[in-house]
Amino acid sequence: MLTVDRLSEGAHMILNLAMILSFQLIGEVIARAANLPVPGPVIGMALLLAAFLIRPALAQRVLPTSQGILQHLSLLFVPAGVGVISHADALGQSGVALMAALVGSTILALAAGALTFVGLARLTGNKGDSP
Repeated sequence: MLTVDRLSEGAHMILNLAMILSFQLIGEVIARAANLPVPGPVIGMALLLAAFLIRPALAQRVLPTSQGILQHLSLLFVPAGVGVISHADALGQSGVALMAALVGSTILALAAGALTFVGLARLTGNKGDSP
């Protein structure tokens, strides 16, 4: 009998990708069935995190696949760039407003992340002295 441990590296990656996409699908089904205002992939990611917390070995198994996805993350922005170029006329009409929204939301997101980090550092008593 062929077990998961005896599979090739490529087969492991395919199984891990299938598992990640399955969690995304489950999240999408839950979001649509319950008519939730939360995107399905976010629900799926939360469920995957719960699975990792319940079974840490699962997180270790998926780690190489997730690192591979992150190394090639820039490829996922190509379709978005094509979409932006195909709607260039909309950019011309409301480009200033879109740019203001983009810059403003980026500044707010950075500030929220920094404040969250500072707040958590204070709660945990970490003063940042140690590496």
